[in-house]
Amino acid sequence: MVNTDSFFYSLKQSGVDLFTGVPDSLLKNICAFIADNTSPENHIIAANEGNAISIGIGHHLATKKIPLIYLQNSGLGNIINPLLSLVDPDVYSIPMILLIGWRGEPGVADEPQHIKQGRITTDLLDVMKIPYEILSSETSSEESDQIVKRMLKQASTLNAPCALLVKKGTFSSYKLKLDNYYKRDLYREQVIEIIINEISSDDIVVSTTGVASRELFEYRTKKSHGHEKDFLTVGGMGHASQIALGISLFKKNRTVYCIDGDGALIMHMGSLAVNANNAGNNFKHIVINNSAHDSVGGQPTVGDKIDIRGIANSVGYIWSKKASAVEEIIKAIHEMKEVKGPALLEIQVKKGFRKDLGRPTINPKENKKSFMKFLEK
Repeated sequence: MVNTDSFFYSLKQSGVDLFTGVPDSLLKNICAFIADNTSPENHIIAANEGNAISIGIGHHLATKKIPLIYLQNSGLGNIINPLLSLVDPDVYSIPMILLIGWRGEPGVADEPQHIKQGRITTDLLDVMKIPYEILSSETSSEESDQIVKRMLKQASTLNAPCALLVKKGTFSSYKLKLDNYYKRDLYREQVIEIIINEISSDDIVVSTTGVASRELFEYRTKKSHGHEKDFLTVGGMGHASQIALGISLFKKNRTVYCIDGDGALIMHMGSLAVNANNAGNNFKHIVINNSAHDSVGGQPTVGDKIDIRGIANSVGYIWSKKASAVEEIIKAIHEMKEVKGPALLEIQVKKGFRKDLGRPTINPKENKKSFMKFLEK
């Protein structure tokens, strides 16, 4: 196993002083250590992985140093364009280190959305001609130190990206000390229950990636509702509202609710403008804001620093409101129902979720089949 603090200081001593990316569950220990031991200007949690690559490019241009970009392998899709059209040796030739959490590693049990991505991760790196080495629970801190130095030297020599592919259980445990716990009334799970209780049984729900969809699934099970009313966006972080938009445009007689998160919203914030200028009366956007990447370690987002309502209004949503207490939320949902046009409700919650929270017991194809049948009603 790689000692988390030794790995960090190995990078620092080798000249790496910018860390940027999107947190990942397999990297949560090292991401937490970085957050607690790096100044804000040297550690930026990016909106999405492609943005992190771009921040790294800017850092190298300004300092001649090699940045570290961290991400889950599902984020490879977001970085392919900037890697090949900017970073690549055939273009600007920018050295950087990619620290990639390997979800869906072949032979390791994982959720459906990670299986294909895990299977082709090394193929993608090979096709892009990005050299990589693998870190695992079998890698010692001494070995990881040598690997870090070797990959940094290679990145510098090639003026190109190199990758460290991280298997499950690689880093020693480290708990985030950074205090981003906000004193709010409710947890996300409680809010999801309120939402489901207040909307119609005929309404359509699209839920965002991560814990939110798991909590929604468990509540439906608890209430014996069935799961056909909900499309669980198990992958593709940041795309739930666009799925909801697509449904709403072609099911104008049904109300479509998107249950979104602040991290997902920020990842593809441009979708707000598209929603606002295309959605009809049946599109309802609920953003549950805990200002954290909750499912991958609790690292902060900028959700507490931005005016989500103001942004929504500025791009064309005709109604928006913020709520946090039970009575406020119920009142706002009922107001939202009457709005004729795209509407957004931001609900502020505490971060955190139950340790015994389960996962959906139906697979994505089963979810799709029952959901599409529900849409036919």
